[in-house]
Amino acid sequence: MISLAELHEVARQRLAPEHYDYFAGGAADEIALEDNEQAFRRLALLPRILPGSARRDVAVNLLGAWASMPVFVSPTAFHRLAHSDGELATARAVAAARTVLIASMAATTTIGDMAAAARAVDPDAALWFQLYLQSDTEVTDLLVRRATDAGCTALVVTVDSPVFGHHERDRRHGFTDLPEGLAAENMRDLPGGPRNIEMSPVLSWDDLERLRASTSLPLVLKGVLHPEDARLAVERGFDGILVSNHGGRQLDAVPASIDALPRIAEVVGGRVPVLLDGGVRRGTDVVIALALGATAVGIGRPVLWGLAADGESGVRQVLELLRGEFDHALALCGGRGLADLTKDLVTVRGPEVGKW
Repeated sequence: MISLAELHEVARQRLAPEHYDYFAGGAADEIALEDNEQAFRRLALLPRILPGSARRDVAVNLLGAWASMPVFVSPTAFHRLAHSDGELATARAVAAARTVLIASMAATTTIGDMAAAARAVDPDAALWFQLYLQSDTEVTDLLVRRATDAGCTALVVTVDSPVFGHHERDRRHGFTDLPEGLAAENMRDLPGGPRNIEMSPVLSWDDLERLRASTSLPLVLKGVLHPEDARLAVERGFDGILVSNHGGRQLDAVPASIDALPRIAEVVGGRVPVLLDGGVRRGTDVVIALALGATAVGIGRPVLWGLAADGESGVRQVLELLRGEFDHALALCGGRGLADLTKDLVTVRGPEVGKW
């Protein structure tokens, strides 16, 4: 396979239709899902020339974790639907690539087992934990403790999901639960007996403040699209922003992540890292996002396509394809390092070239 698109096609052929549609699908008419990728196609790069350097430095510090490239793995659920090794294969592949893995709270493997798999490959493997705040604070506290005990070095709090998204593909298949033998393993053995992940529309900034006071781990807010929410998060002492529309799986009428990024980056003004996920499929997408203010970008579905296509090796291939494409695009833009990726390199396609 020589592109993420080819890996996607292999995954489509190998996955059960209901599982493929669960991973690939978005909310309602899937406008936001499609726009995440199309928004990158509406933008173009204006390269600089004659950089005077044969090598490029692409490592980045993400909240104290050194990543070998500005690409991390965003949280996605239920990896054992894609491959029997599931999140263990993903964790090993990401550790081998020396970048950050954000483990999903809805993983089909415990965070402790994922951490052990990653650190068997690299003792310094960087692992963060995605968290949905639960209405029962005792449950939230226990999940945070499990992540901390596993050696996670940041919590990524998904804040765009007061209710579940409306997924028509899943309804057509009648896909409402995991097959026998699979479960959201991080939700086992919690107070009150077996639990599913809850969404709660009553949660507020006060609940985030309580979480902030209960842990010393850095907190990243995932699902921020409005600049005012980014400003509030920084003012309230949170450590990072992840610009994301949840892969188009929640509210279908939202903008593409890359379209929301510039205003949020402007409001944040470099005070905390601004991350982005949604629609990244090529190395040029990484260049565009970093030029518009992202510190690093996350990928979700491409990891699942690699996993379904060839397990751990498929995930490694996804990450190495993006690494190579990004380095190549950076060279063609005249960049010697990440600091050379500035907003003046990005324009719109068509007759409006030069007007951003």
